[in-house]
Amino acid sequence: MVGQSSMREQSSKITRTGTLTTLHSFGSGDGSFANGPLVQGADGNFYGTTKMGGAHGFGTIFKITPSGSFSTFHSFDSTDGSAPTCGLVLAADRNLYGTTYQGGSNNSCPNGCGTVFKITTNGTLTTLHSFDSTEGANPIAGLVQATDGNFYGTTYAGGTGGDWGTVFKITTSGTVTTLHSFQGTDGGQPYGPVTQATSGNLYGTATNGTSGASEGTLFSVLTGLRPFVRFVSNAGKVGQSVGILGQGFIGTSSVSFNGTSATFTVKSGTFITATVPVGATSGFVSVTTPKGTLKSNVPFRVVP
Repeated sequence: MVGQSSMREQSSKITRTGTLTTLHSFGSGDGSFANGPLVQGADGNFYGTTKMGGAHGFGTIFKITPSGSFSTFHSFDSTDGSAPTCGLVLAADRNLYGTTYQGGSNNSCPNGCGTVFKITTNGTLTTLHSFDSTEGANPIAGLVQATDGNFYGTTYAGGTGGDWGTVFKITTSGTVTTLHSFQGTDGGQPYGPVTQATSGNLYGTATNGTSGASEGTLFSVLTGLRPFVRFVSNAGKVGQSVGILGQGFIGTSSVSFNGTSATFTVKSGTFITATVPVGATSGFVSVTTPKGTLKSNVPFRVVP
């Protein structure tokens, strides 16, 4: 484990007009080095991670209310993970998922190869998977939940290509599939997460490599998942114009919000604007293109 530090960090909020409020100042007992972003849970509170500190010194998961009421949600003890560096993701099942850089039950790496975990909003943590060096090791980045309901991510090290890291898939029950082991020549040591494009495939970056990839790479991974559409903003009022991103939009014949037809304008092959129609209710949006109907990856929320 990396040594402790006396440096204090803060959790803050800032208004649209620039007024900043410090909500909480961390000490080593409640966590230190809060490197990752916050995520708002289904209960309206915010959740995050600290890489170090906590009851055992191996990092924490914390909860903070919008008004600044803070609590340490979980303190890692190395056996269930150590050094969560990337924050959390809110999944469709309303639970939170994340990774730890070290720790876990596999000791084929110094200080452990890292984990994937789930934590409920009542504080129950489940270690879904402890990495070993062959399937990947030391995930720095967070997870993304794709349209198939599975999670995708990267490991900084490990794999079968010479310890250059991997791209992996993990189910909600903890089954891991290594999608790609970097070889160095195609990049290596991915530091950031992957993102799912509207084509269904994954895209990401690798920080390092050898030969022509020595300065890092941009990469894509074919998933076999169906194309979909996503919103610029996934909430809006009746009569509001909404941006929709996707592909193959030229020749689109209809757009509907949870079954209610909407007026729309095709701006390009990858962008449509549509007006939230009268009578629309919250739900998925469908776009009918010449090659078939595309469905949104998340529901659109119609607000008053």
